[in-house]
Amino acid sequence: MSVDLFEIKIPASEAQLGMHVIRLDRPWEETDFMLQGFVVKDQDEINALREQCQFIYVEGKSYKQYGQVADRKPAQAPGRAATATRTPQFVYINKIDVSEEIGKARESYKIAKSMATSILSGIRIGKTLDINKTKEVVDDIVDSLLRNDDALMWLSKIRNQDEYTAEHCLNVCILSAAFAKRLGLPEDEIRLIGLCGMLHDVGKMKVPLEVLNKPTSLTPDEFELMRRHAEFGRDILMSQPGMLNKAVDVAYNHHERLDGNGYPRKLKANQIPYYAKLVAIVDTYDAITSNRSYSRGRASMEALDIIYRFRGTQFDDELAKEFIKMIGIYPPGSIVELHTGEVGIVVMQNPKSKLKPKIVVVLDAQKRKLEQKILLDLLKEPKDSTGKIYTINREIPDGSFGVKLQKHLEGGLILNYPTLDEHKS
Repeated sequence: MSVDLFEIKIPASEAQLGMHVIRLDRPWEETDFMLQGFVVKDQDEINALREQCQFIYVEGKSYKQYGQVADRKPAQAPGRAATATRTPQFVYINKIDVSEEIGKARESYKIAKSMATSILSGIRIGKTLDINKTKEVVDDIVDSLLRNDDALMWLSKIRNQDEYTAEHCLNVCILSAAFAKRLGLPEDEIRLIGLCGMLHDVGKMKVPLEVLNKPTSLTPDEFELMRRHAEFGRDILMSQPGMLNKAVDVAYNHHERLDGNGYPRKLKANQIPYYAKLVAIVDTYDAITSNRSYSRGRASMEALDIIYRFRGTQFDDELAKEFIKMIGIYPPGSIVELHTGEVGIVVMQNPKSKLKPKIVVVLDAQKRKLEQKILLDLLKEPKDSTGKIYTINREIPDGSFGVKLQKHLEGGLILNYPTLDEHKS
């Protein structure tokens, strides 16, 4: 991305068609705009900006592009200090609808998962890692995320216990890159962080399978051996031709803690690399929500609660809070039980209210499979048979009541099921 991109602060009264609005003078939630960042397409949007804002921030490529500039905020140069309070440089918006991206994303996910499996199995038998091929696969993942991150976020919710390590590396790649996008980092950093996520756990391939996949508690000796995967990862990546230092840093340091009680070196907050702090949060989230050989995955909200409680001690406080905001209360792919007892899958968040996503109902109140699935947009406050507005009772783990996300996703991410009103008619 060109280094001459910057923000221009202009009076809302000067809004024009074609301008890319990237920030407002107030929180997006306090306005009528559904998207956080958009290109002005019609007079209604211009009128809304003028009515609801005094100033807006638009993307510029030259100092005089939109006339007299009230305030120019250039992007910071790369190479900043590793601190969690980095100022966002860019605001990214989804360029296409999730229904358009899901097909491409599914293919990218399939190829990347195969690559992750190949990387890990190759390392276990001593093969050299093809870093260029790995970069190509990660680039495809990031390209999809930049077009629309909801599609791959959906796919990252699929859990297969027997393929945990490969899926975990891929999911950490996806979520780390999506998090970097959320943080407004430059595109080249998003790609690099995605690569770091893909390779963060390669050291586990030097841990014996009987320890790695043990279904019961580890002995003290086995636990110490498992902890050594951070050192193994550093050694493996340092031995690979063309390996990037950042990837080595993350593999070695993603289990360090801010309070100095992590491993392998008990580093303190300011000693832990920024990328390692970022990947540590993603790594924990995906591990908690995944099915393991010794435990069932837990709901997303439970994982976010753990990250929130350990912010400032285990996890960087600011990064933890930003990650929680990114995942949201009910992210796409979440399985939820409604107040009626019906069960549905969240297919899309509503930017105006994270508590009211769009849901495809797949089980009735008696937990029986629905022949005709129903789309509920909770933002429109649909009502049940008693006249009560639909609400979510709780999020439940993948596989609950026989609802497996992968099975439904293989049938296609469908957003055109009949709504409740259409179903009744």
